[in-house]
Amino acid sequence: MSALNKMIRSVKFTSASLTSEKLPSPEDLEHWELTENGGDQWRTEDMPGDCGHAFNDESVTKYFCTSFEPCLKRQIIDLLAEGYDPENLDIAQPAVTVEDWYCSRTDCGCIYKLTVSLLDENNEVITEFNSDEVTLDPDCDDCSWTKVSHTFTDYGPGLRFISFEHGGQDTKYWQGWFGVRVTGSSVTIDF
Repeated sequence: MSALNKMIRSVKFTSASLTSEKLPSPEDLEHWELTENGGDQWRTEDMPGDCGHAFNDESVTKYFCTSFEPCLKRQIIDLLAEGYDPENLDIAQPAVTVEDWYCSRTDCGCIYKLTVSLLDENNEVITEFNSDEVTLDPDCDDCSWTKVSHTFTDYGPGLRFISFEHGGQDTKYWQGWFGVRVTGSSVTIDF
């Protein structure tokens, strides 16, 4: 099995689009660059986890969880290596939709953030989406699974890479894995 096949949880090809859940399911961290790995570091847990919430898709059985210091992980998708033609990318400027799911435990608050960048051949940012930093407090917020989504359009020529980075930490600085939980990350490219 190629390294690419190990990274892809599912790929759906149609005549008009490619949906690549290139961002692996929370089974391991092997294909992620851990840009920050503080506290007790990243780990994976089974859904719903201690003091957790049920997820709306029963096929999702695991999630990544963070600790008491910042934990961020990133993956860069090389569109040319995925078989996209640079001329087609420049002319079509396909819509790029990113999704991610996050939640907090019921006993400890957390901080969540997501940054997705469309990059050119020199890894320079063409455009970027930053979710607002979200702070969840289980005493006053709905801390169940929440989807964040963004679609890039009309971003101009030059797209060659997509950088997807997310993570956070807990708000009480408790030792262990009390920080934000993330799962269901995806990138969809529609021509």
